[in-house]
Amino acid sequence: MGKLLLLDIDGTLLNSHKELPASAKSALAQARENGHELAIATGRAPFMFEELRKELDIDTFISFNGQYIVHQQKPIHKESLDPETLESIYEYAEQQDHPLVFMNETKMVSSIDYHPHIEESIKSLKFLHPETEAGFHADNEIYQALVFCEEQEEQQYHDKFKTVDFVRWHRVSCDILPKGGTKASGIKRLIKLTGHSIEDTIAFGDGLNDLQMMETAGYSVAMDNGHEQTKAIASYITDHVDNDGLAKAFKHLGLI
Repeated sequence: MGKLLLLDIDGTLLNSHKELPASAKSALAQARENGHELAIATGRAPFMFEELRKELDIDTFISFNGQYIVHQQKPIHKESLDPETLESIYEYAEQQDHPLVFMNETKMVSSIDYHPHIEESIKSLKFLHPETEAGFHADNEIYQALVFCEEQEEQQYHDKFKTVDFVRWHRVSCDILPKGGTKASGIKRLIKLTGHSIEDTIAFGDGLNDLQMMETAGYSVAMDNGHEQTKAIASYITDHVDNDGLAKAFKHLGLI
């Protein structure tokens, strides 16, 4: 059996311009031909990477940092945020003038018509500022929310809401996830179906939300453009994503 390759998107599959390098696309195709299985592992919602997934012909993924997992196009795990907790966070954040964005597997909705922090962070993912929709977070399963605040304002949320995790992914935004919901827990659920062992997994990432995944996987590769904490725990550090880092890592590991 080949390896299970767990691929982060932003800064790993996609370069600093949010584009898929030709070298990465070619490396992924060669790795599949050599018997390795490809899976995306991302903090993004499924609708945010559907085109990329189809372009790469990948039908297995861990999304929302582990809250929504699909194996060969079939959902195998869903874990939404507790509605009462989410409402409490919404009310508290509103008092702090911190907007929220709510996401399920098909769309995202903002708590406010417009906010520059939402514009800045969502735009970095090549998406437009989401629209508002009355009652969305109360009427739908919400797998991930975003609270928009700067780093020095974040600790109050950790202190007040102990049953969820806040994971910073942008200068002005944190993911809100069910406690313990990580890409690492997603790996453990996924390999029960793929037949791989932990030793057969290789994680590729760059961000803070990749830390636990990289600690859990049998082997881990950090991109040179990654966060210093991510690079510190990686088994191997490859080149910058803009300099064919992913393809170079595949060659170094003998996957292609």
